[in-house]
Amino acid sequence: MNNELFQQAQAANAGKDYRKALELFSQCIQDQASPLGPGEAGLLYHQIGNCLIRLKDPNEAIHAYTQATADGAYGAQGAVHYNLGMAYASLHDYEDAVTNFQQAVDDPRYDAPYKAYSGMGNALLKLGKTAEAGVAFREAALDEGNPDPTKALLNLGICFMALGRPSDAVASYESALQFDMRPDTRNKLNANLGQAYVASGQMQKAVQAFELAIADKTYFLSDSASVDYQRAVAAVAQGTSEVTQVIAPVADMSGLDVAADGTAIIAEEMGDPYGAPQDPYYYADAYAADQQGYAPADDRFFTASDEELEQWSRGMVKMERKRRGVGLKIFIVIIVLLLAAVGAAAFLYTQGYGFPTQEQVVQQLFSDPSNAQSVMAEGLDEGTVASITDILVQDSDPTVNGMDRSTSSSTAYVTADSPDGGQIDYSVSLSRDLIGWKVSDVQLYFASRN
Repeated sequence: MNNELFQQAQAANAGKDYRKALELFSQCIQDQASPLGPGEAGLLYHQIGNCLIRLKDPNEAIHAYTQATADGAYGAQGAVHYNLGMAYASLHDYEDAVTNFQQAVDDPRYDAPYKAYSGMGNALLKLGKTAEAGVAFREAALDEGNPDPTKALLNLGICFMALGRPSDAVASYESALQFDMRPDTRNKLNANLGQAYVASGQMQKAVQAFELAIADKTYFLSDSASVDYQRAVAAVAQGTSEVTQVIAPVADMSGLDVAADGTAIIAEEMGDPYGAPQDPYYYADAYAADQQGYAPADDRFFTASDEELEQWSRGMVKMERKRRGVGLKIFIVIIVLLLAAVGAAAFLYTQGYGFPTQEQVVQQLFSDPSNAQSVMAEGLDEGTVASITDILVQDSDPTVNGMDRSTSSSTAYVTADSPDGGQIDYSVSLSRDLIGWKVSDVQLYFASRN
């Protein structure tokens, strides 16, 4: 290799003249007067790929990195595959990104596998493979060479939340808090921890975590975290701080280093004295909320059709007949089913369910405030009803952000769109009316956001 030309290329690279560096590295490859030695083709193509990444041309960078991997004598194959993975991820080709990240960790000469595991976890999240992503983030956190396990632990907690395992998410977030980190990362971590506490019913701890997240007034809770914060505050105020709420929260699924912003990030090549700078520390775009893995409360007992109930009963009777025979035993089974249905209805009644549901009553209230009397509780005088309707805005599809249920009373936290395009938050109190619900009070609701 022409060492003089190579040194000129390195000088241009150090001076951030990447086009000049790209030209000179390419000349090194084309210089027939100075044949390339073992591993030098891999080194040059590696550097060409780095220049192309800096020039925002990931497609050509992929071609150059692929040429580098063809040189079996080049000793930094793991770093090249990591860069390939990042380049593919920047193009949203997550399948090829995962393949190259795996090749990086499989290279015993690559001494920064935590980077490849982190990249692999991010790509797997984008593919919706949450469990596999969690395994990758766990490996990144456990890598002794990882100088900052915080990011991997935070993303591992996100995976646990998506898998419906908030207690494991709490353990992951709490482990991450043991490490030093930037203030903005610590704020985000505390916000995520607050949501995990809410999901596991630890409302007092949730309030503390949320307040730590916003204490320095530089971090703002996401919409879902704000709703969880309000619910946690309300639960603590009502003395139910350690009771799991009926409606599970929508977790903040935004992680760290999820490569999907269209910009390839170059690795710090290990064992390469002319490597690129270390990866920047950046926040990712939100992970799809529809991946979060929580289900709404089950009120199918009140919404199932007669046909569905009949089909279910027939199936249960058929199974029982096969096991125990016919005759008197069939009669007993029917009685048991009826008792079970009554018991299920009674249980759901004590948990605050009914028909119409609280959500249906709230929608009717806001859809036609002028006819609010039809959903008002008995005993409210005309003055009280008028004061309630005066603060309402008409919205045919208000958003119920959360619901605190009990046997005889419930509180709905509602956001309605005003005619001028703004949003107004309400706290709607409801009281039991036979098996349904009626509105007993409505107040404007001002969330604590510091």
